[in-house]
Order: sequence, then C-alpha cells, then structure tokens
Amino acid sequence: MFDNKKILIAAGGTGGHINPALGTAGYIKEKHPTAEIAFVGTADKMEAKLVPQAGYELKTIEISGFWRSFSGEAIKHNINTVKKLLRSSSQIKKIINDFKPDLVIGYGGYVSGPVLRIAAKMGIPTAIHEQNAYPGVANKAVAGKVDRVMLTAKQAEQYMKPKNPCVVTGLPIRGDILKGDRDFARAELEIGNKPLIISMGGSLGAKPVNDAVMGLIINKYRDNDCVFLHATGKNAEGFRAELEEKGVDLKANPHVRIVEYIDIPKCLAAADLVVCRSGASTLSELQALGKPSILIPSPYVTENHQFHNAMALVDNGAAEILEEKDLTADSLTERVNALLSDKKKLEEIGSNAKKMAVIDATSRIYDTLCEIMK
Repeated sequence: MFDNKKILIAAGGTGGHINPALGTAGYIKEKHPTAEIAFVGTADKMEAKLVPQAGYELKTIEISGFWRSFSGEAIKHNINTVKKLLRSSSQIKKIINDFKPDLVIGYGGYVSGPVLRIAAKMGIPTAIHEQNAYPGVANKAVAGKVDRVMLTAKQAEQYMKPKNPCVVTGLPIRGDILKGDRDFARAELEIGNKPLIISMGGSLGAKPVNDAVMGLIINKYRDNDCVFLHATGKNAEGFRAELEEKGVDLKANPHVRIVEYIDIPKCLAAADLVVCRSGASTLSELQALGKPSILIPSPYVTENHQFHNAMALVDNGAAEILEEKDLTADSLTERVNALLSDKKKLEEIGSNAKKMAVIDATSRIYDTLCEIMK
C-alpha cells in the first residue's frame, strides 16, 4: 500500500506528539522500505532533535502557539503568532508542492493544524491522531476537514466534530515496555519481596510531586514495609541532601532510592504501585503492564487534558486520582497506605488498567491509514 509512496507527518512541541508519530513512521518503513517519509515541524522545539535522530528529514516552518493571557507581553506574543501563522501558509504550500505527499498525517501541536488544513484543502488524503482524552485545539479545529480522526481514548470523540466516524486506535507503546518481565526486573533492581513504589513527575520533574513524595518518604521510611524509587527529574542530589537534612539517613535505609531518571521499561515492570502525572504515553504504558497507579494530573497543561486522561482510567476503576490542589505529604501517604494495606483492591485496579490496554495501536493506525489510501 505504501510502497514508493510519500508520507508527510506534522508533529511538534512535545514528546507526546512526536514519539507516536515516529512510532508510526518506523512501522511503515519496516513494512515498506521504499516509502518516503518526511516531517514538518519547527527548528526550535523537540522535533528538531528527535526527528533527525530517527533518520527522517524535518522540513521546518516558523510558527508558535497563542498565550492565554491579556498581559502586555502575551498580547505582543500573540500578534507575532498571527503574523507567523499568515507567513506559514505559503511555507506549508511550498513544502507540500515540492514534496508531493500521497498522505499527510497530523499528531498534534500547533504545527499540525495549519499543515492538515492546507493539505485537506488541496485534496490530499489526511488523518490526525489525538493522544489525549480531551483533544488539543489543533486537532479539534481540523477534525471536520480530514478524512479520518484516530483516537487514543474514546472519551475524546465527544469533543470532536469529525467529517467521518472516529477510530479508536490507542497510542503506540515502545516494544521494550511490552517485553518487560516483572521477576527479572525485580531481581535486577534487588527489590526482594517488598512492594515497590515508583514515583516520578515527568522528564523535567515537578516540584509539587517532588515535595509530596519527600513528605511521603519521611512519613513512611521507618516502617520499612516497601521500597521507594523516586525520579526527581533534575537535581536528585539536592533532593537527597534535603532528605538527609530532614533526618532520613539514606545509607542506613537502602529501601529509599532517589535518582534523576529511571529506566522506565525495567522499573515499570518491577513496580507494584506507580505515583505519577497522567500524560497519554505514561497512561498507555501503565495500562499495557496492568499497573495500579495514583495519578496527579498536571494542572499546567493546555485544556487541563491530563485531568481528562486520568479520569478515563478512574471512571473504569483503573487508577486513583489525587489532584494537585489536594496534594500534600499526608494526603499522598494516606492513599499509599490504603492501597498497600488492601492487596485485593490494588490487584483489581491493575486488572482494570490491563483491560483498557491497546497493545496493537501501531498496527491499528497502519490499517486505518491503508483504508484512507484506498
């Protein structure tokens, strides 16, 4: 279907948009080595590094998102954004006319909307993929113009007005996540028989999560009834120093482990409970491995989409939610203690998460794209 075809993918801004797009591109290239795939993005965001690293050409346009504020600085920024948006139309048309794609796919981010809108207007087959349970502005704007809307979570459909029925494909999950072996991972991490609590605030860390986890550790470390593995993001050394200042002797308590970043495939496989944000990729991984979790949605993301992501699991008994406005050391400790003391409930949450998993998302996306091409 894609032999000798040209595919243009628009994705940018965050790993949540870029990584699923790269997963799709890799799957198509694996099945159709003669397919030619290029990306559209910006020169100053994550795609500028990730896309070339993966071996694909990145065609750049100058564009930015709007700031939701009426401050003088925001107004100035938004005026510049409008100017860039107007200029980007000619840039996008030139990219499309030069590359001559047979299919254009959008994975979200402010670069995606204009590219898909213009491609659809030019009569090129188009599709978008929405990673979150509450769709982003760009995808909502073009849903009625593209040939197919693909969703990670069915809940997103109620916010879309698509031209054709939406397709729930799930979100591509890394193969090394799916291959994780619990017993092997726990042996490698030297966990023993105690429950392992993994906690993290995302790749850059999150101060509210770090502060609450620090309090959790201080409240519980003397119980020595579980192993803590906390990823701080930046400045793990400062986190350790503060723990020590507050009386936690880390050398005498090896069940408390503080790192900047964790080996996600290994650590998730070994975990009994996960405390984390609720980005789409993270939730797909938790579901794939059937891991119970306490989700702390970031309130700082657009459209509060992490809250909607979390509630998609909570409504199915597949996770618990602790909103940041209610997050304290004591509230987190109370949740953790309640779950660790109720093994049946812990297992039930993990089982419900597993039932929601879509582990063949990439092939579902591929099949949907094949239908469009027909």
